[in-house]
Amino acid sequence: MKNLMITGYKSNELNIFNMNDKRIFFIKEAIRKRLIPLVEDEGIEWVLISGQSGTELWAGEVVLELKEHYEIKLAVITPFLNQEQVWKEEQQSLYQTVVGQADFYQSLVKKEYEGPYQFKRKDRWFLEKSDACLLLYDEEQEGSPKFFLREAEKQDSHFPIFFIQSFDLEEIVREIQENSSDFTYDS
Repeated sequence: MKNLMITGYKSNELNIFNMNDKRIFFIKEAIRKRLIPLVEDEGIEWVLISGQSGTELWAGEVVLELKEHYEIKLAVITPFLNQEQVWKEEQQSLYQTVVGQADFYQSLVKKEYEGPYQFKRKDRWFLEKSDACLLLYDEEQEGSPKFFLREAEKQDSHFPIFFIQSFDLEEIVREIQENSSDFTYDS
């Protein structure tokens, strides 16, 4: 395995509307916890994201942090130009930071948003170019990741999907609370 895509819920699907929301910390820790063994044991060299708000940008931040200790690269392949233009300013700022530090950046379509077909095309491209996926998704809480999952299930070949689900996030919270006596989390 060389190329891993990471995707999942958008921030609004998780009811996260503030970049200071404490839940982001736990999501990033869950991504880090799943990503490090994939880099160390499976040889992941590239992490691919489409730069969507939420899971993908947080994963981008994690990869940029891990680059200090691992030979790993980040590619941001957007479905269309200027996807961030309708986002809040702080989301746009995070997007620009991640894109600016990525090892590779490109848009699949050299046009702005035209329709949902661009997201379908993005999903197919990522499935073709990736060896596996790390997906923040829980079937009990549907959201936009279900469209990618449906497309992945159509694949003839074996395409590993590593899930981060709600119980994984709960485990991260427990671990951090147990290992830090002064840590408190107010949901």
